[in-house]
Amino acid sequence: MSETTRITRKGQTTIPQALRERYGLEPGDEVVWEEGEDGLVVRKRDRIAGRGMLAEGFSEAEREELAAELTDDIRHKQRTDWTID
Repeated sequence: MSETTRITRKGQTTIPQALRERYGLEPGDEVVWEEGEDGLVVRKRDRIAGRGMLAEGFSEAEREELAAELTDDIRHKQRTDWTID
């Protein structure tokens, strides 16, 4: 399947409806743009486990800050607990 879209002055483009339906893309989903051997590859970003638990009662900025703090805490714990002396 091949579709053509145009990029706006703001760098935005629209994912054609047929592709959104085929790949289950919904408003709010994120896509990842990657360089592949044959050019640009776009894929749906996998949701981070547990991220949905932070949805209610927090703004987007607060959720991102909390997620970053939790990630840092986990990485620190892994380094300190998994270090072989």
